[in-house]
Amino acid sequence: MRKQQISKLAIIIISAAMMQSCFVAKNYESPEVKTDNLFRTEQTLDSTSIAAVSWDKLFTDPILQQYVNQGLVYNYDIQIALQNLKAAEENMKQGKQGYLPSLYGNASWLRQDFDQSNFEQFEFSGNLSWEADIWGKIRSNKRASVAAYLQTVAAQQAIQTQLVANIASTYFQLLALDAQVKVAEATLINRTESIETIKALKTAGIVNEVSVKQTEAQKYATEIILKDLKYSVKIAENTLSILLGNTPQTIERGLFESQEITADIEVGIPALLLSRRPDVVSAELNFRHSFELTNVARSNFYPSLMISASGGFQSLEIKDWFNANSLFSSVLGSLTQPIFNQRKVKTGYNIAKANQQKAYLQFEQTLLLAGKEVSDALADYENESEKLTIRAHKLDALKKAADYSDELLQYGLVNYLDVLTAKDDALRTELELINNKYRQMDAVINLYKALGGGY
Repeated sequence: MRKQQISKLAIIIISAAMMQSCFVAKNYESPEVKTDNLFRTEQTLDSTSIAAVSWDKLFTDPILQQYVNQGLVYNYDIQIALQNLKAAEENMKQGKQGYLPSLYGNASWLRQDFDQSNFEQFEFSGNLSWEADIWGKIRSNKRASVAAYLQTVAAQQAIQTQLVANIASTYFQLLALDAQVKVAEATLINRTESIETIKALKTAGIVNEVSVKQTEAQKYATEIILKDLKYSVKIAENTLSILLGNTPQTIERGLFESQEITADIEVGIPALLLSRRPDVVSAELNFRHSFELTNVARSNFYPSLMISASGGFQSLEIKDWFNANSLFSSVLGSLTQPIFNQRKVKTGYNIAKANQQKAYLQFEQTLLLAGKEVSDALADYENESEKLTIRAHKLDALKKAADYSDELLQYGLVNYLDVLTAKDDALRTELELINNKYRQMDAVINLYKALGGGY
C-alpha cells in the first residue's frame, strides 16, 4: 500500500515539474530609453569619461585620500547602507528557496480523562508540502527578490558616490577658507599699519580726521571678515568630522595652493549613465522588481497545485510508539482555483500593473534628472573656469590701482575715499578669486559624481 502511495506521489511530482513549462510569467527585458542629447555639451562625445577614473587617482592629496578611506569605513550612512544590504541579501536567499518543499516535524502526547476511563495518544510525525510552479509565480518571486537585492547594492553605491564627493568638496572648501583667512590676516596687518600712515598724513595736513576714522573703520571691517572666515572654518571642520564618523574636531589638512585636479574633463556618451549612475541602475532594478511582482499577481488568476504528504508513528501505548504497526502515512494532491474572492485577485493585479508603470516613469525621470545634473555641472565648470581668468585680471588691476592711489595720496592728488574703495575692492576680489578657484574644483567633483564616478 505504501509503495503505491510513493509511486503516485512520484508521478504527481514529475507531472507537476513538467507542467512548470506552462509559464504565464513574462520574461523581463530592459526598457528602451532615448539617451541622445540627454545632456548639453559642445564636446565631441566618445566613450571616454572622467567617471572611469578611480577617486584616488582624481584626488591626489594623500590627506584627502586618507579621509575618504576613513569615511568609507566609519561614516554612519555607509554603515546603515551595509546593514540594509545584509537584510536584502537575507530576503534574496529566502526568495531563492521558493522551489523547495516545506517540512515540519511534530511530536505530541494527548491525554483525555473520562468518568470511567482515560485515553492517551502518542505521535511523532513529519509534514511535507510543496507547490508546483506551474505558472511561474515562484520563479517571478525569486527574480523579484534578486532585483530588490541588486537595487539595495546600487543604493549603497549611490551613498558611497555621494560620500566621496561630500568629503572631497568639504575638504577643498576648508582649504579655500584657510587661504582666505591668510589673505584677511595679511590685509589686517596692512590696514593696521595704514592707520599710522594716515595719522602722519593728517599731521602733515594732507588729510583730515575723517580719513583717520575711515581707515580705522576699514580695519574693523577687515576684523569682522576675519571673524566670519574663522567661524566658517570651524563649521567646515565640524561637517567633515561628521562625514568621517567622528565627533567635531580640528582637521589636519594641506594647502589650497597645492591642490590641483589634473584629469581630463570628459563626459563620455550619455548612454554610459545607464550603467555608471547608481541611482539610474537602482531605478531600473526597481522597475524590474515591479515587473516580476506583476508576473506574480497575474499567476494568481490560475490554479495552484499543492502536494502534501505526512507520515510518522502513532500509538495508544508508549511501548508501541515506534513499533512498525504504528507507522502511518498520507498523500494529498490539491488544485486550488480562485472563483470568487471579493475581487482581490483582480485588484492585486491592477495595483501591480500601476506600480510597474509608476516604476518605469520613475526610471525615466531619474535618467532625465541625471542628464540635467551633468549639464549643470559641466556648465558650472565652464563658467567658473572662464570667470577665474577674468577675476585674476581684475585683481591685478585693483591691486595696482590701490598701490597707485597710495602714492597719489602722499601728494594730495587723490580723494581718500577713492583709496579706501580701491583697497576694499582689491580685498573682496582676492577673496572671491579663492572662492572662484574652489567653485571650479567643486564643479569638477559634481561632474564626476553626476557621471557616476566615485565607487
